[in-house]
Amino acid sequence: MKASEFLNYMNWVVVGDVLNPEKYAHKILKNLESSGYKVSGVHPKSEGNEAYKSLGDVPYDIEILDLCINPKAGINIIKEAKEIGVKNVLIQPGAESEEILEYCRENSINAVEGCALVELRNRKQSENK
Repeated sequence: MKASEFLNYMNWVVVGDVLNPEKYAHKILKNLESSGYKVSGVHPKSEGNEAYKSLGDVPYDIEILDLCINPKAGINIIKEAKEIGVKNVLIQPGAESEEILEYCRENSINAVEGCALVELRNRKQSENK
């Protein structure tokens, strides 16, 4: 599966610093939202209503998990994703690790390294041609 194919799924969760407008996780969340996707943010240190603290708190079935967090924290997110049945993970640049990729392979999780912002931009450009 390619990163571009993930855009065919509508229910997303972005994990990372989704509350900080300067961070890519926030930009990805807002771009997915403005493109019509159902998307929520998860930030493990969240204490407010703006982001969920864990994947298990998200009130809908997650079709795509967008991992935009340090790989040391990311492996725990991936393990939680497996527990709740998430099958597709888009791993942003800098969020990847061999441990995460190996865990996904061993647990039948479709893990693709790529950038949601690039894929959204490419899709918009091809629609405007």
